[in-house]
Amino acid sequence: MSFEVIEKITQVETKNQERKAAAEAEAQKMIAEAEQAGLALLQQTRQSAAEQGKTMLRQAEERAAKQALQIQSAAQKEADALKKTTEDRLEAAVEFIVERVVKN
Repeated sequence: MSFEVIEKITQVETKNQERKAAAEAEAQKMIAEAEQAGLALLQQTRQSAAEQGKTMLRQAEERAAKQALQIQSAAQKEADALKKTTEDRLEAAVEFIVERVVKN
């Protein structure tokens, strides 16, 4: 083989090694970028989930407060009705007792 052919083969092999090294470096860069993007997405998803959780908790607390007010209002109405019934019956009981005492 002539020296020129050997030199040409060496140059081709060197270029192939450089291309291979460049491809490996590009692959490592792509992997690092993908990992970075994945971590960023994971962080964003966690933050979004935390915000959604806070929103859902706040909404649940608001619904619970409204329901508590409704229950309190209903209980107050029932208590007022019982008080009125008791007052009415008390008045009738007093009249009944007074009649019994006066008659006896």
